[in-house]
Amino acid sequence: MELNGIEYSSPRKPLAVVCIDGGDPEYFQTGLRDGIIPNISRFMKEGFYQVARGSMPSFTCPNNMSIVTGTEPERHGISGNFYIDPETQEPVVMTGPELLRSRSIMSQFSREGAKVVSITAKDKLRRQLQKDMDLSGGSVSFSSQYADKCTIEENGIENVLEFVGQPLPNMYSAELSLFVIDAGIKLLKEQKPDILYLSLTDFIQHTYAPGSEESNNFHIELDRRFGILQDLGAIVTLTADHGMGDKSNESGEPNVIWLQDILDQSIGTGTCRVICPITDAFVGHHGALGGFVRIYLQKKDDQNKVYDLIEKIEGVEKVWTAENVAKDLEQPLDREGDLAVVADKRTVIGGSEKNHDLSALKGKRLRTHGSLHEANVPFIISEPLNEKYANRAKENKLRSREIFEYALNGTVF
Repeated sequence: MELNGIEYSSPRKPLAVVCIDGGDPEYFQTGLRDGIIPNISRFMKEGFYQVARGSMPSFTCPNNMSIVTGTEPERHGISGNFYIDPETQEPVVMTGPELLRSRSIMSQFSREGAKVVSITAKDKLRRQLQKDMDLSGGSVSFSSQYADKCTIEENGIENVLEFVGQPLPNMYSAELSLFVIDAGIKLLKEQKPDILYLSLTDFIQHTYAPGSEESNNFHIELDRRFGILQDLGAIVTLTADHGMGDKSNESGEPNVIWLQDILDQSIGTGTCRVICPITDAFVGHHGALGGFVRIYLQKKDDQNKVYDLIEKIEGVEKVWTAENVAKDLEQPLDREGDLAVVADKRTVIGGSEKNHDLSALKGKRLRTHGSLHEANVPFIISEPLNEKYANRAKENKLRSREIFEYALNGTVF
């Protein structure tokens, strides 16, 4: 199968690719140290492991689309969780399949006769992952969020809760992710698909640091399920859409640059518009605060003045013009603002303080993502690589978007 200039071998046995939302490498290193993830540990030793580079910004939507298309945002078009339409100047949620400029690998395989399973935790990804998917040959695509609403026509499956034997999970829970894997296991047992893409949610990682009891319990449950997938004959492949970092100071308060307020006070209200593209329908655990923002200018002549001002703000790591960020971070230029800004490792950037609700943190430390520091992700394959791909991995910095290619073309056989 060919997609976006890459030839993919047909699966020689079932392939399960798991995107662990917020799966920072630190969680895995902590789990190895504490001896709580024996299956993942075995994959790393007997198969393949490196830390790879994800796409920027290090958010959910861009990276899931990079993983499943084998390309960067400049090609697939998804550069955040939402963007500003240049014609209407209105915000557009970037989850519509019409915004994705490529089919997914799963969709393309399904159109060539393979049986594909695509399951996400949140339904916001499901329609893009499913773009042009052929469900007539036994392929299925659904989310655990709406597992109670699946139909044969829309999802290729119905009565999912009864099929999995579990109740509908809560949106802010570990069970939302575990349901995805349990459903994948059940389908692998009974329908024997060729490819499974299982995309989780990052509630646990936003809320609990590596080594905490809650985090450890979650990773123990993940690891147990990954072992079952392997026992059922699958090549198990693990990566993440982004990492996760602590963004609070010593007293536990979030380290926030309220950039809209700073620009309004320094240059004038209405001259700039700060957009936080981490924003989606589920902001309770991060308050729409991340490490990457875009700025839209009322007057293009203000660009240099605004650039120079932002560059001097403590906690800002880098500022780009639209043309430079499109080049450096492989972004679609037509979906950029006038400037892009990333924060340093311990800082997040918001708009105006009055527009961000942090009450849902309930005293917990802010843990979130979006910057260059959360772009490092695990790249784990349960089987060893052949010589060609092993050498390629040594010579080049791996990208998370290569995981399907490595798993399908690069495993030993």
